[in-house]
Amino acid sequence: MATADEDEFGDEEQFSELLSFSPEVQDAIDQVLPTSDPLDRSDFNPVDYINTLFPTEQSLANIDDVVGKIRHKIRRLDDEVRHVVRGQTNVGEEGRQALEEAQKAIQDLFSKIKDIKDKAEKSEAMVKEITRDIKQLDHAKRHLTSSITTLNHLHMLVGGVDSLSNLTRRRQYGEVANLLQGVLNVLDHFEKYMSIPQIKQLADRVKEIQGELGNQIIADFEEAFQGAGAKYGPGNQQQLREACYVVDVLDPKVKRDLLSWFVKLQLSEYLVLFSEDQEVAWLDKIDRRYAWIKRTLVDFEEKFGHLFPAEWEVSERICIEFCQITRKALPQIMSKRAAEIDVKLLLFAIQRTTNFETLIAKRFTGVTMQDTQLKPAHTPATVPTPPVSTNPFEENEAREVNTNPFEQDTPASEHKPKEGATPFSGIISSCFEAYLNIYIESQDRNLAELINRFLEDLRQHGTPRMETEEGSNVLPSCADLFVFYKKCMVQCSQLSTGQPMIDLTRTFQKYLKEYATRVLLNSLPNNQNTNISSATGLIQSILKEGEITKLTEEEQCRICSILCTAEYCMETTQQLEEKLKEKVDESLVKNIDLGNQLDIFHNVISNCIHLLVQDLETACEPALSAMTKMPWSTIEAVGDQSGYITAITSHLKQNIPIIRDNLAASRKYFTQFSLKFANSFIPKFINTLYRCRTNSTVAAEQLLLDTHSLKTVLLDLPALGSQVSRKAPASYTKIVVKGMTKAEMVLKVVMSPHEPPQGYVDNYIRLLNDSDVNEFQKVLEMKGLRRNDQSILMEMYRNRIPMSALTGETTSSLNNVNSPEPESSRIRKLEKLIKKRL
Repeated sequence: MATADEDEFGDEEQFSELLSFSPEVQDAIDQVLPTSDPLDRSDFNPVDYINTLFPTEQSLANIDDVVGKIRHKIRRLDDEVRHVVRGQTNVGEEGRQALEEAQKAIQDLFSKIKDIKDKAEKSEAMVKEITRDIKQLDHAKRHLTSSITTLNHLHMLVGGVDSLSNLTRRRQYGEVANLLQGVLNVLDHFEKYMSIPQIKQLADRVKEIQGELGNQIIADFEEAFQGAGAKYGPGNQQQLREACYVVDVLDPKVKRDLLSWFVKLQLSEYLVLFSEDQEVAWLDKIDRRYAWIKRTLVDFEEKFGHLFPAEWEVSERICIEFCQITRKALPQIMSKRAAEIDVKLLLFAIQRTTNFETLIAKRFTGVTMQDTQLKPAHTPATVPTPPVSTNPFEENEAREVNTNPFEQDTPASEHKPKEGATPFSGIISSCFEAYLNIYIESQDRNLAELINRFLEDLRQHGTPRMETEEGSNVLPSCADLFVFYKKCMVQCSQLSTGQPMIDLTRTFQKYLKEYATRVLLNSLPNNQNTNISSATGLIQSILKEGEITKLTEEEQCRICSILCTAEYCMETTQQLEEKLKEKVDESLVKNIDLGNQLDIFHNVISNCIHLLVQDLETACEPALSAMTKMPWSTIEAVGDQSGYITAITSHLKQNIPIIRDNLAASRKYFTQFSLKFANSFIPKFINTLYRCRTNSTVAAEQLLLDTHSLKTVLLDLPALGSQVSRKAPASYTKIVVKGMTKAEMVLKVVMSPHEPPQGYVDNYIRLLNDSDVNEFQKVLEMKGLRRNDQSILMEMYRNRIPMSALTGETTSSLNNVNSPEPESSRIRKLEKLIKKRL
């Protein structure tokens, strides 16, 4: 028989099976009931646990205490499990009781809702039964009311038609106007009964009465105003005034016919007085037309203004009809007498016309133009003011010489001529657009005279100099030119924003080119921009290139002034193009392009910079020539910088301040000048360096000293002679450093020994990695090596460098490695330049 211990701990395998769970269940248990007790672990090992409790044999002495604790723990767990199980049993019983009670309550509630629904249905049936008779009575009342109303309307319609017939015969228009409107309103109620013959007869009779009224009222007006027996007087004024109220009720066509007849009647005298065969109809008396219509409108307002309703705007209609007639008559007259039209007469007529358009725009609103569907062909912004004389520069204006006329604030009305314009703008003046070529041709002649005046002023007064930093050396003529352009542009845009603006733009293009070539390019000293068309001229120009001519200070200032003027013209031409695009019609914007003119001014700037660079280089050539003639082979010690460097430095210090001061307002072009000079002078200096024969290291060291001195001067060139210390531009510094460093490397190669040959070639490639065979040959010649040594070094160099570096090598340099650079005689130079230019 097993002991108590065996009962409690027996059958370990069955106990282990009861406590085994799947991994998912075990994870859920661990999340709900986290514990650190080793007995609760899923992978519990009894042996390991016992070894933990009794790690040594001596610890077995308290085994009874351990067993007692475990038994106590087991009993406590049994009690907890038992309590939980019993508690769950009681909860289930209580839950079933609560569910039964809820079901019973739901059944009671359902029964009560069903009783309420049955009672509501009975109540609804009772209400319908009670209100059935009331609805029938209501429908009957509505039908009876509608019938009575229709009978009343029918009675009113029959009576109104009879009354209208009688009142129409008696011409009682005041009563007719009120009654007719009421009859028409009543007739609208019978629109759905038009299938009834009697109603249709009444509607047709109303239309007949309306037609009779229209014809009768027009006849009354004709009888009162037209013919020798006109009966207009105080007696029938009231009748005609009341007739106008009737016309407002009739078909709108009656009103249009009546007003059209009356307006033409008022203008019949105008057609006779200003017919084509009358001298007063010509443009020089155009203001008489407008004086006549002013008097006519005043007379109309005094005599007949009270006759017509104010909302008819009869005065405005008369004025608009006058404008239409005038706009058609003027082109016919001008086409027959086109030879008599000059610009003064044309501008006079346009001015008087636009003044009149402005006047009527202040007086009338243009509301009737929607009825006539009149759309003016052109809507200028403001009234043009023609110049007093053909030369717009004879008026006194206080402005600075280099003020840009397109940077000034322009009134909003001038930006877009059509924006904010009145309906009357261009209603007559648009007829002059076809003759604006006369205005364009006049401006062409004015500009031609202006260019000639600019040339004469330039010959007499010369170009301005930059006296102070606040001053300007821009030619005053360029500001005058663009001020004239602005006046022409504004005036033309007031006359038309269509094709005449394009024609004016072409004129602007023509004289921008004229100004750039005749005034600017032709004023350059030693101007070489002229195209040489003959062989004789080409030969003479080439022969002159061999002569060294130095620009005077005055000529340098003139070149700088022309450069600054060309820059100003470029900037202002761009703004002129933008303004032209703003003012011209949107459909013609693509035809505005001043790009070619901008290129011409840019070409002037390039020529100016070229002349300044060429002059500076030309003055340095004697010093470079002296450099090649120095006895380098006899120099025994390195001293101060050589005389040719001093001469170059002196020349730069003398000329650079003049150019810089006169280009103070065009710093970017002074920078371009410095860059081009460095790019041109440094290679020329290096080529001159190759021609110096330095057989000794001392001579090469002297040249290196001179090169370093020149490099220092060139780095400081933009600020030479300046009291303000200003750092040279980074782009310029980079070019100088790169070019002069190459010259220093050439001299260092010359100074190095050529033995061993391979080391010399390696040193050359390391110091001058962008060199080629020709330059290597020049270095060897400069070093003064024998021909055999040069051949060996050349062969090694060809084997080391890539094939691409050999592409620049000419056949002559390969066959004759030791031949010096030939001196160009005048005949030889002539042949080469002729081939190059042709």
